[in-house]
Amino acid sequence: MSKQTYSTVNLTDKELKDQGNRLFTLRKYEDAVNCYTKAIIKNPSVAIYFTNRALCYLKMKKWDSSCQDCRRALDIDANQVKGHFFLGQALLELELYDESIKHLHRAVDLAKEQKLNFGDDITAQLRIARKKRWTVQEEKRIAQEIELQAYLNKLINEDTEKKVAILRCDNNINEEELQKKLQEVEEQSNNYMSELNNLFAKIDDRRRKRDVPDFLCGKISFEILSEPVITPSGITYERKDIEEHLQRVGHFDPVTRVRLTADQLIPNFTMKEVVDAFMQDNEWALDY
Repeated sequence: MSKQTYSTVNLTDKELKDQGNRLFTLRKYEDAVNCYTKAIIKNPSVAIYFTNRALCYLKMKKWDSSCQDCRRALDIDANQVKGHFFLGQALLELELYDESIKHLHRAVDLAKEQKLNFGDDITAQLRIARKKRWTVQEEKRIAQEIELQAYLNKLINEDTEKKVAILRCDNNINEEELQKKLQEVEEQSNNYMSELNNLFAKIDDRRRKRDVPDFLCGKISFEILSEPVITPSGITYERKDIEEHLQRVGHFDPVTRVRLTADQLIPNFTMKEVVDAFMQDNEWALDY
């Protein structure tokens, strides 16, 4: 019998969980997993044992194992914030962005309902997930545009070849006139090609700039700021989000945790001007 097995064999599930927590703090994730596993064996009806082990798996980059434990935790308690939060993180790493965003959204909502303070942790992950999903969708759109451009170029070439073939088969045109018409067809084809490629080049240039800076997004809702306000700590929030936080969660800044009341919120007109200027030049960001 190993030393660790001997030291844990007579412990209760709660004591095993506490020992796992201590090992986690020491970054001994595999040992912590062993403790949580033994706690689960003794009492498989406690959701937090599964989410604690899921967090270890996240640290160990075992995304599938983390997902499995989170789902088991949520089967026990569907309203467990950490179950949705950790599951959202694991799904993000697995590039399952839609499902990741769904669970992170749920974690945000439950944290508000239960008045739990996670600072910017959950919403930061949510912003990352949304941004990565946007990037994937953008890459698909770009690939489709490249395919469309190639197809249209092919049609122009095919049309040019048909016109050339018709001209060469026309016995009523002398050689001088034929060469002149062939040159006209070629010039017209080149013009079409040039206009088409210039159009796609402009689209491509605009797409290269399609990115919403994080500082333009609220730290609670992760949406683009509409009515930004600034706190005495210097943090900018969307007004409705921070007011809801103060009302439902507590009178403190969710990032700095310094005491905060609604009358201390000051409109951030500078940020408002920056957001408005950005949106004027980037209407696509409405769907970001």
